[in-house]
Amino acid sequence: MADQSDSLVLTLLRDMRGSLQRVESKLDELVRRVSSVETNLAHVHVELAAHSARMDRIDGRLDRIEKRLGLVDA
Repeated sequence: MADQSDSLVLTLLRDMRGSLQRVESKLDELVRRVSSVETNLAHVHVELAAHSARMDRIDGRLDRIEKRLGLVDA
């Protein structure tokens, strides 16, 4: 009877180990995917800052053009 109980416990432990390994594998995949999303988001922020700086330069140039043409009060 004790052998059957031990066998049942070992079987359950093996099943639990397999389930845990699948969960760990999925967690590893999710960590990689989140890391990729974070990296891509950082690139988006860099690009957004570059576009913002460029638009600021264009705005300054437009202001100077308008002043030269007398389209706005100096």
